[in-house]
Amino acid sequence: MPPPVSTPPKPHPTRRNLLIGGGVGVGLVVAWSVWPRRYAPNLTAAKGEHIFNAFLKIGEDGHVAVAIPQVEHGQGVWTTLPQVLADELGADWRTIAVEPAPLNPLYANGLAADELFEGAFAHVPKGLRENHFASSALMLTAGSTSLRRFEGDLRQAGAAARVLLQKAAAARWGVDWKACSTAAGFVVHGKNRLRFADLAAEAAGGRVPDPLPLRNPGEGGLSGKPLSRLDGPSKVDGSANFAADVRLPDMAFAAISAAPGRGATLAAFDDAAASRVAGVTQVVRRDEWVAVIASNWWAADKGLRAGHPRFRVGGAPVSTATIERALDAALAVLGTRIAAAGDLGAAFKGASVVTADYTIAPALHAAIETRAATAAWSGGTVELWLPTQAPGIARDAVAAACSVGASAVVVHPMPIGGGFGVGLESDAAVQAALLAREIKRPVQLTWSREEDCLHDPYRAPARARMAARLDKQGRISGWLAKIAAPATGHELATRLLANDRTARIGMALGGGGDGYAVAGATPFYRIPAYAIDHHPADIGIATGHWRSGAHSYTCFFTECFIDELAHVAGTEAMSFRIGMAADDARLARCLTTAAALGGWEGGVAGSGQGIACHSFRGSHIAVFAEAHVEEDQSIGVDRIVAAVDCGRMVNPDVVKQNIEGGLVFGMAAALGASTRFKDHQAVVRGFEGLNLPVLADVPDITVELIASEAEPGGVSELAVPPVAPAIANALQSATGFRLRRLPLRIGEG
Repeated sequence: MPPPVSTPPKPHPTRRNLLIGGGVGVGLVVAWSVWPRRYAPNLTAAKGEHIFNAFLKIGEDGHVAVAIPQVEHGQGVWTTLPQVLADELGADWRTIAVEPAPLNPLYANGLAADELFEGAFAHVPKGLRENHFASSALMLTAGSTSLRRFEGDLRQAGAAARVLLQKAAAARWGVDWKACSTAAGFVVHGKNRLRFADLAAEAAGGRVPDPLPLRNPGEGGLSGKPLSRLDGPSKVDGSANFAADVRLPDMAFAAISAAPGRGATLAAFDDAAASRVAGVTQVVRRDEWVAVIASNWWAADKGLRAGHPRFRVGGAPVSTATIERALDAALAVLGTRIAAAGDLGAAFKGASVVTADYTIAPALHAAIETRAATAAWSGGTVELWLPTQAPGIARDAVAAACSVGASAVVVHPMPIGGGFGVGLESDAAVQAALLAREIKRPVQLTWSREEDCLHDPYRAPARARMAARLDKQGRISGWLAKIAAPATGHELATRLLANDRTARIGMALGGGGDGYAVAGATPFYRIPAYAIDHHPADIGIATGHWRSGAHSYTCFFTECFIDELAHVAGTEAMSFRIGMAADDARLARCLTTAAALGGWEGGVAGSGQGIACHSFRGSHIAVFAEAHVEEDQSIGVDRIVAAVDCGRMVNPDVVKQNIEGGLVFGMAAALGASTRFKDHQAVVRGFEGLNLPVLADVPDITVELIASEAEPGGVSELAVPPVAPAIANALQSATGFRLRRLPLRIGEG
């Protein structure tokens, strides 16, 4: 036997060895990313349909099919985005149909990528970054970016088709196309009218002017109106198909149990016990998981439980105690300054400083629809039906795991039953593809509720040490937020962009802090000197994107501490905020509106009233809450009032639905949605342990939408962050003591 050959270890990627050792390879990556390109639409036309552009097809029967590159997971984008195009086109809303857009660079969402992967691309120049997102077809639904990213494209698409239809009609009538208009699905010139359906064949493929003549939003009669949701009827009658509804010929069903924690492996599984369950046909083992295949999912899950999977776990066990110690240890060392303004040292010098510590527990996504995927191989190509917010990332993850090219993976994005960020992950897609190849037949994998809780990419836990100085007039002159939290932005980029070389280079060029992990902590108030420090903490569990991201805890830190400072200053809490938000008239109006509608009494002792506000993604919100403590020490929320300025609204009803849903979601996170950890695993294994509100717990909710002509801001995540601090502030006025931990528990101040 020849002697073993020693292999030198691979160098850890650093700024130096990437720029020096990368050589020509790095140069080619940069050159390829910035090289300008044009991309063609790849829509598929059904019989009688005519493709006008990447977003629009018109059928000879009159239907207008809009391709939407964002997944529908309850936020209403399959209504608001088509509404933008239909308004610009001059369509009849009754003829609008929606279909998911195929993977294409034209649909890349760089705005969402910037929100999610700030740490990976912060040091990559903007032009390079945007070209890279397009060239890699980075389609993402996240960060309340759907309307902000695609409104312009959809208006251009609608305008282009409108001009082509006007030209076709004008040619028939012998008039100038500019003298024609469109309304309710017709091209109109005086008394002449022609349906879009009658013009589609000759209009498609024509030339359009540059620049395109755009209408003002609402000029087509649709934008700004509370039109009925296009996805509503199918969800009501049950005809809407989700990932678990897919059925293929000869399809098997799978249940799976994966190893807990880093480096854990399968130690034992009783194949014989699993196989004795009626309907079970096969057991598939890998080092990191075991799956049972059956003729139906219930048999597969029963077989999996009968086999009693056991895993070998290495390293010190992760628990709630170790997570909290990791956060404390992170705060004890020097952090990375993420944002700063003014001279904080001078502001704090020679004066007493007010301090407070806050703690946030990990939170679960707890979506109604557990993770699922259906996979089928044919001729070296795998098709996947997925509830995914990132189809390109899922495609690349499957390709890498199965050692095939990306072109051999076809992803069919499905609507998602909630998700709240977990749809960015590709675990189930990879597992389903591997299982389908192993058993040589289509397979549908559905995670159990227990598996979903055990392997959730949790909303990160965090701990904040807040400090501020008040001047002689009771105003904040200095503000310091030291936040210990996992580097979730880096973790997301590392996990989701594992096959993206440009992202790896960007992360190597970055520093030790993570802007994503402290997003929302920079004060939106007028404070002369402030600093925000991130103290990265390695907690031993996976974290991921959760509805509103770090804003869900940084808003809690900020708005609770603002309330505490108002008490120290002897100032009523809303006036204290208004005084610092005077430069932002939109936020100030939200505060005064919420206070007026709620009947704000100043948050005096015994009132049980609290208020909080937040600004992000171009939108503003203030939340008023009334809360009390029951005799059994449980917390009751009696009323929530929200005032919202999200800019120009495409569909006010959809905005209101998002705000109402966000308020309830935020209330759930304030009072529950969390878990303790023991021996590497979450203690909570189902809804019953999450203390989620039921219908009887939901308070009276009032939402006031403030009219605005500002550009549209983000809505789907807007209401989540300020709910918890509003409730915490209400409880302080109700009880006289301050709760500084989430979820809120009496006796855990």
